[in-house]
Amino acid sequence: MNVWRRLSGQRRALALAGAGALVAGGLVTIPVTAAQAATQCEIGYTTNDWAGGFTASITVKNLGDPVNGWTLGWTFPNSSQRVQQGWSAQFSQSGSQVTARSMSYNGTLAAGASANIGFNGAWSGSNPKPTSFTLNGVVCNGGTTPTSAPPTSAPPTSAPPTSAPPTSAPPTSAPPTSTPPGVKVDNPYVGVPGYVNPEWKAKANAEPGGSRVSNNPTAVWLDRIAAINGTPDSSSNGAFGVREHLDEALRQGAGYIQFVIYNLPGRDCSALSSNGELGPDELPKYKAEYIDPIAAIQGDAKYRNLRIVNIIEIDSLPNIVTNTSGQPGGTVMCDTVKANGAYVNGVGYALAKLGALGNVYNYIDAGHHGWLGWDSNFGPSAEILKTAAVASGSTVNNVHGFITNTANYSALQEPYFKVTDNVNGQTVRQSKWVDWNFYVDELSFAQAFRTKLVSLGFNSNIGMLIDTSRNGWGGSARPTGPGAMTSVDTYVNGGRIDRRAHLGNWCNQAGAGLGERPRANPAAGIDAYVWVKPPGESDGSSKEIPNNEGKGFDRMCDPTYGGNARNGNNPSGALGDAPISGAWFSAQFQELMRNAYPAL
Repeated sequence: MNVWRRLSGQRRALALAGAGALVAGGLVTIPVTAAQAATQCEIGYTTNDWAGGFTASITVKNLGDPVNGWTLGWTFPNSSQRVQQGWSAQFSQSGSQVTARSMSYNGTLAAGASANIGFNGAWSGSNPKPTSFTLNGVVCNGGTTPTSAPPTSAPPTSAPPTSAPPTSAPPTSAPPTSTPPGVKVDNPYVGVPGYVNPEWKAKANAEPGGSRVSNNPTAVWLDRIAAINGTPDSSSNGAFGVREHLDEALRQGAGYIQFVIYNLPGRDCSALSSNGELGPDELPKYKAEYIDPIAAIQGDAKYRNLRIVNIIEIDSLPNIVTNTSGQPGGTVMCDTVKANGAYVNGVGYALAKLGALGNVYNYIDAGHHGWLGWDSNFGPSAEILKTAAVASGSTVNNVHGFITNTANYSALQEPYFKVTDNVNGQTVRQSKWVDWNFYVDELSFAQAFRTKLVSLGFNSNIGMLIDTSRNGWGGSARPTGPGAMTSVDTYVNGGRIDRRAHLGNWCNQAGAGLGERPRANPAAGIDAYVWVKPPGESDGSSKEIPNNEGKGFDRMCDPTYGGNARNGNNPSGALGDAPISGAWFSAQFQELMRNAYPAL
């Protein structure tokens, strides 16, 4: 679960000697009424500049008749400006003249449709924006609309990977026709106590010292159909089903309860330890036998005063941006669920069905900074989240917010270095650890991603959650100050509190600790720090363990594994002797308590 995924090659393409501090570039938007009415268009051109280099993202929007195949052209104002590496179009340059021809998958543009392309470039002296574009030979001469430069903490509009995410998803069912009475609060975590799962609490209390943390609210994972009614013989889920948990929440006097909706067809398509029970073509079963029964129980009037938080399908939608064919570690399963719409339509259906309930708050999983922090993943992932939010009859009003770092280990904040730091003329983004990422911790990523999501049409009051259950990184190995200024690597590695061998390591990480305890409104734009992954529950087995719970074996959970392309061929960093995903892992729980930060 939570496999690190991103497009490789960006770091190599951008590794320009002497790169300076990151500077946000400008945005040029050119609306057009072309000489030929059939090719009216609008061009958005955004850059993210640094000394000697830049990343450009271009949106080609068709405002006229449908186009089947297009060629975009422009002239660089500065003769030193060069396209070095492009994506989602075939780029060529002669002198200052540049052309970008559509690919097979994005050449057809209906009226109102857009294509997103981009490139890495180089410049000297200055990097001015083109002032004129042509589309299929027709000049885009509508002028420049004044815009404000984006804040320096936010990444640019992103360039999509080499295979484009779906741009639309046909509705597969009508949205509910009425919403039960009740007005949702802005933040369901404020002013009320959270539900403490008695099944997790009993396991924690059985551990020496476990009572120090066992009263914290954790989420209830519904990772298969049987979990809806309870699975007393399971290694992970307990005897309580959805209704039993809700009844217990009422008995406790809890104000909110958290469920993880986690059973998409072809679930977690790039990992093995958390594959699910449903095949990629079983969307009808997902709807009728999984989502519908959950909605029926949560919609019982007896629970109307309980704030029900649903974490929607972790490790799903970003996979179909970053882990399809042609990308490092891309899988056939990710290709399949992208092509058949299982993820997009499944999430859309879950949002519509559950969001119709007046006391339900849906938060969609949004990966983490070590997966989506690169501009080639950041924007396209936000766009696919928007696509899913309006699929299958849903609307953005069914999305209360998003969650990052679910079941992962990314540091909440790195106190001893910033992404804008420089060492000996090199930006820390050039360090092996940061690897050209635009973010170095989860809080800055979550806040910037929220801004991006709002810009795409999500409601301006959406909130973010951050799973802090295992990202404390305390204990004796925690640095107390910055690293040596010898190089960007000594500076970053000496000062980073995240002690993993690589950001891509996700399974039962050695040295991790409990993070911030659950609390509401901890930072701007953040609804709460939460413990969605219950501490002590395994990410996956260290070796293959036969089971009937749909849990496979992933080598990233094997402490002897030397890694793969997605984690830079680094050791997995996993603890040994781990049970299957979701089962209790006593040794890990004890280590999490020892390394808790803040300390217990």
